Amino acid sequence: MTLFRTVEPVAEPVTLAEARAHLRLDHTSDDELLAGLIRAARQEVERSTGLALLVQSWRLALDRWPRSGRAVLAIHPVREVLSVTVFGSEGEASLLAPSGYEADTLSRPARIHFSEMPAPGRVMNGIEIDFAAGFGEAGTDVPDLLRRAILLLVAHWYEFRAGFGPGDQPVSYPAGYDRLISGYRAWRL
Repeated sequence: MTLFRTVEPVAEPVTLAEARAHLRLDHTSDDELLAGLIRAARQEVERSTGLALLVQSWRLALDRWPRSGRAVLAIHPVREVLSVTVFGSEGEASLLAPSGYEADTLSRPARIHFSEMPAPGRVMNGIEIDFAAGFGEAGTDVPDLLRRAILLLVAHWYEFRAGFGPGDQPVSYPAGYDRLISGYRAWRL
């Protein structure tokens, strides 16, 4: 089972102007640095929580159908299942009709129950499930605590960037970061 992003979000949950205001910067000379820090902070929040903050596309590749007939999509919130593709032995792709599966996108993790499970012809990655995930297309669709966590990371990394090289980053996390994202983590029992 392999899960990977196929389409990045088109924007970031926090704008350069918001980051500048948070840092109390009145110049634009660090905008390139800030844009990179915003992107890195968004990716860190997504990694830590298992969330897709803004709309993006993902693919789950499976070697075979789950015994239970149910696949789990670990990224949350799932907006829609775009397609289920089964590959033959020659690499030919055939789409599974939407009537062959039912998606529960409200649960965390989201689940797909399959009523049809044609055998894949490939031994590895013979089944691909494409889906869209994210709170919305605009930064304002992202919960405020997660946006605050991004701003906190950006400010922390901006302030502590000089003492360490790029390969050493992130050096640390600011106090309060874990508290901001704790309610959005997927906890395991």
